[in-house]
Amino acid sequence: MPSNGSEMTKGSGNWRWQVLWWHHFFLLWTTVDSQTRYSIPEELKQGSVVGNVAKDLGLGISELFDRKLRVESDAGEQYFSVDVGKGELLVNDRIDREALCGQSSSCVLPLQVITENPLQLHRIEIDIRDINDNSPTFKTEQRQLKIAESTATGTKIPLDPAQDLDVGINSVKSYTLSKNECFSLKIKELSGDRRVPELVLEKPLDREKQSEHRLLLTALDGGNPVRTGTTSILINVLDNNDNIPVFKSAVYNATVYENSALGAVVAKVEATDADEGVNGEIKYSFAEDTPLSLLSVFQLNPVTGEMSLIGPLDYEGGSMHEIAITAKDKGVPEMEGHCRVQVHVVDVNDNVPEIVLTSNPNPIPEDAPKGTVVALLKAKDLDSGDNGKVTLQLSNSQLFMLKPSFSNNYALVTNGVLDRERFLEYNIEITATDSGSPPLSSKKTIPVTVTDVNDNPPVFSQSSYNVYLKENGVAGSILFSVSASDLDSGENAKISYSILDSKVQEVSVSSYVYINSDNGSIYSMHSFDYEKLKVFEIQVQAKDQGSPSLSSNTTVHVFILDQNDNAPSVIYPSSAALGSLSHQRMPRSAKAGHLVTKVTAVDADSGHNAWISYKVAEATDASLFTVNQYTGEVRTKRSVSEHDDSSQRLLIEIRDDGEPVQSATVTVSILLEDGLHEPILDLRHKVSESSKKSDRLALYLILSLASVSVLSLVTFLILAVKCMRSSRSSGACCMRRSDCEDYKNPNRNLQIQLNTDGPIKYVEVLGGDMMSQSQSFRSCMSPMSEYSDFTLIKPSSTTDFKEVISVLDASLPDSTWTFESQQVSRQ
Repeated sequence: MPSNGSEMTKGSGNWRWQVLWWHHFFLLWTTVDSQTRYSIPEELKQGSVVGNVAKDLGLGISELFDRKLRVESDAGEQYFSVDVGKGELLVNDRIDREALCGQSSSCVLPLQVITENPLQLHRIEIDIRDINDNSPTFKTEQRQLKIAESTATGTKIPLDPAQDLDVGINSVKSYTLSKNECFSLKIKELSGDRRVPELVLEKPLDREKQSEHRLLLTALDGGNPVRTGTTSILINVLDNNDNIPVFKSAVYNATVYENSALGAVVAKVEATDADEGVNGEIKYSFAEDTPLSLLSVFQLNPVTGEMSLIGPLDYEGGSMHEIAITAKDKGVPEMEGHCRVQVHVVDVNDNVPEIVLTSNPNPIPEDAPKGTVVALLKAKDLDSGDNGKVTLQLSNSQLFMLKPSFSNNYALVTNGVLDRERFLEYNIEITATDSGSPPLSSKKTIPVTVTDVNDNPPVFSQSSYNVYLKENGVAGSILFSVSASDLDSGENAKISYSILDSKVQEVSVSSYVYINSDNGSIYSMHSFDYEKLKVFEIQVQAKDQGSPSLSSNTTVHVFILDQNDNAPSVIYPSSAALGSLSHQRMPRSAKAGHLVTKVTAVDADSGHNAWISYKVAEATDASLFTVNQYTGEVRTKRSVSEHDDSSQRLLIEIRDDGEPVQSATVTVSILLEDGLHEPILDLRHKVSESSKKSDRLALYLILSLASVSVLSLVTFLILAVKCMRSSRSSGACCMRRSDCEDYKNPNRNLQIQLNTDGPIKYVEVLGGDMMSQSQSFRSCMSPMSEYSDFTLIKPSSTTDFKEVISVLDASLPDSTWTFESQQVSRQ
C-alpha cells in the first residue's frame, strides 16, 4: 500500500508538472506569435467545423462579407472554406495526411486569411493529426531466400521492413514470425526510430531432412485497433558453398554535394568471402527492392563496388538516401551478404528565390495617402539554411516601399504622392536575393495602376483669341472654335463649353452668338453690320465633369470687317424737286478752268470701300466740261464759244474703291447765257466782304480742333495711367467697361476731318460707341451763296441724306444751282 501511494503521489506530481509546463508553453506561444492554430484529425468529413475564425480573429459576422474574407492555402488545393454566415472554418475536401506530409512527424498546413478594406493578412496553422488509416505493407508478397545448409547457427539474415504510411504510434511497432523449429525473429533498432526485422538461424539446417522452409512474417502497428500486414518467406536450403560474403561495414556513410558532376564516385563498398575459387568471387548489386528513383541517380560497379552518380541530385527532393547493397559469390549454391549505404546530400545554393503575390495589386487613386497598402506578397526559396534566407529590395522606386510582416510576408505600400498625369502606371521592380554563396536573385515586376482624381482644370490653347469676321455674314454660320484640354481622364476630362453672360450694346451677348457645348464651336445668331457694330467680346468658360468640377475662362475678341455694302450718297447738289430739273446759269464769257460747281458725296463704308472718285459719264459736249477725279469740282476745259449749245447736260458717275464697286450718278444741267457778268462780280465783292467772317469762322474751327485734340490727349493719358496700374497686377492692359467708372463709354471713337478743297469747305467730326452706330458732325460753307453759312448736320450711318441736302439747299439761293441726283449700284 505505501508503495502504491508513493506511486500515485509521484504520478500526481508528474501530472501537475505537465499541466504547468503546457500552461507556460501556450503562454509563451501567445506572447511570441499571435497566429491562430487548430488541431484536427485527418479524414474529417466534408463540412466538419474546425473552429470559429471570426471569433478567434476578433472579426464581427457582418465584417466577413463586407471585407470579402477569403482563405488561401500554400498546398494549392482548398481544403478549407469559411461559412460567412457563422464565421466557422469548415473542412472543404478530404484531407489525407500521408499525401500532404508523407512520413513527417509533424504535419502543419499553413493558411492565409485575407480581408480587404483595409487589406489585412492573418496566418492560421492547421495541425493535421494522424489516424490509423493505413495498414503495414511489405514490398513483395513473397520473399525467397537461399541459405546453405552449412550456415552457422546465429546467422542473421536481414528482411525487408514493412512500410506504414502512418506516423508516430500508428506506424509499424513490432513483427511476429510464424512458429517453426529453425528460425527466430529479431528486431534491429536503427537510427531515426526505425526497426528492421532479421531472421536468425537457431538450429543447423539439414537439406536432406527439409529442403525448404515456409514462414509468415507479420508486421503490427501501434494503432487502436491494431492493423497488420504479412509477407511469406520461402527459404531454399542449399548445399556446399557454406561461407557468405561479409562486408567490412554494415553501414557506409557518404556525403555528396547536390551539384556534383555526373560520374562522381559517392561511396565504395567492399566485402570478402572466406571461400576459394568461384565461391569466393563476389559480385555487387543493388537490392531487389531498390526504388527506380534511386536507380536513375546512382550506379554500382558490380566488380569494384564503387557507387557513382548517373543522374542529378536534388537536396530539396531528399536530404538523405539509404540504399541496400548485396554482395553475392559465384559458388553453388550462391551466397550473399548485405550492407547499407547512407548518402547524405549537402545543400548548395541552386534554387533562385521566388516572389509570390498573395493578393493582386489594386488600382489606387493618385491622392492616396502615404502608407496605403497596394499588394501583399511573400518570398520563397527551396534551399535551406543561409541559402534559403531571402531579402527583398525595391529597384529605383521612391514612391513605394516594402513593409515586412511575418514569415517572409511583406506589404507593398505607398511612400509618397502619386501623379497620374505623369505616370498612368508604375511598374515596380522587386529583387529577391538569398544569402547563399554566391547569392542568387530574381526579379518580379508588379504593375500598379493609378486612378484619376479631378485635380487639373481645363486649359485653353490660348489665353485669348482674335476673330476677324466679315459683315453681312449668313446667320447661323460658324465664327470660331475654341478648344481646351484637360490632363485628367474619364469624366474628369470631359469638357463642356458655355458663354458667360455679358452685355453688347446693352444686350446680352447670347443674343448675338451661341456655342456648341461639346466642341466649342461658336455660331452667329444673325448677320452683323460693321456700320452698327465693329467689335465685341465673348467670355467662354470650359468646365469639366469632375466632382467637384473645375473650370477656366478665355476671351474671344470678335472684330467685324467692313464690306463694300454701301453705295456713295450725293450730298451736294441735291434734287430740288423730284421729277423736275433746276438749271444752272453760267456766262458764255467763261474761260478755261472756270469753276462751275462741286459735286460732294460720302460713303458709309470705311477704308478703301469709302474712297470716292468722280468722272463724267455722259455730256452734251464732252470737250467743254471736266470733273476732278478726287474733289468732284466741275470746271470748263476750254472757253465757251458762240457755237456751243446754250443748254448743257452732264451725267457724273461717283464710284467707290470697294470690291465689288458701288456707284451713284448725279445729273447737272447748265444754261449758257450772254451778259451774265454782274452777278459774278457782285458775288466776288460779297465774297471779299465776307472773307473776314470766314477768317473768323476758320479761327473758331481751329480753336475747336485744338480743344478736341487737347481733350483727346488728356483722355489718352488717363487711360494710359490706369492701364499701367492694372498691368502691375495682371500683366496685361485691356480696356473694359468695368476698369473705370468715370469712363462710361470706353469704346468711343473720335475722328476729326477738315476739308478745304473746292468751293465747299467742311469739317467732319465722327464719334460714337464702337458697339453702336457712328455719328457724323459736319459744317458746310458754300462760297457760291450770298452769305457764309455754317451748318451742323448729325446723320447716322444709315442717315437719309435728303435731310442733309435739304439743309444745304436752304442756304443757297434757288437761282444759283440746278441738280439732279441718282444712286446706281454696280455688282
